[in-house]
Amino acid sequence: MKYLTPLTLALSALLFAACGDKGGASDESASSGGNDGASASSGGSTALKTDIPPELIEGTPQPIKVPNLEQAPSSAPSLMVPEGTALLSAGKPVTGSDDWPIIGDLAYITDGDKEAGEGYFVELMDGLQWVQIDLEAPADLSAIWIWHYHSQARAYHDVIVQVSNDPEFKEGVTTLFNNDYDNSAEMGKGSGKPYVETRFGKLIDAKGTNAQYVRLYSNGNTSNDMNHYIEVEVFGVAE
Repeated sequence: MKYLTPLTLALSALLFAACGDKGGASDESASSGGNDGASASSGGSTALKTDIPPELIEGTPQPIKVPNLEQAPSSAPSLMVPEGTALLSAGKPVTGSDDWPIIGDLAYITDGDKEAGEGYFVELMDGLQWVQIDLEAPADLSAIWIWHYHSQARAYHDVIVQVSNDPEFKEGVTTLFNNDYDNSAEMGKGSGKPYVETRFGKLIDAKGTNAQYVRLYSNGNTSNDMNHYIEVEVFGVAE
């Protein structure tokens, strides 16, 4: 089950340190690999590193019927980031459009646990939902790494990632990723591809955008109508 300790949060905040709060929870550290989950460079010279959780596949696979589906990666994505980039989201407060998750707690999203299975994810109700991380101070963001639910191959609909210094997201909003191909979320069509959830997560280049708040949308998935998050890591250079 999920749990937090001061030592966990301290370790998670170190530059490119292991992010899991259980010793031995991850079986490899990602700093390079071959997929197009993120661009090759975010304007830096240092390879971004994080712990990749172990594989755990459960249940009967469901057909993934979405157009223009990105091929599932066989290795972790890579991204070059500026020197001084650190994990900023560890233990930071999380709010959402669904105040009462069906399963779990919103705090799971920044607690450092990336494992699959019961007790490691939060489930939000159906329909378009969002979660928001408050970094508690503006920063130049380098990357956002997302794990929705990787114990079953599935694709989430209308994945949109936005950042801003306005907690209400009414002004100064930058969209970093949008794979809503039919504008079903009514936030504009995106150019990003739908992708298959795996233990490698989805790595998004934040391109040095200055922001304090990170908001992530989804609208159900190809296995059911619910929305899930295991972990979201936000990396950047603090001001």
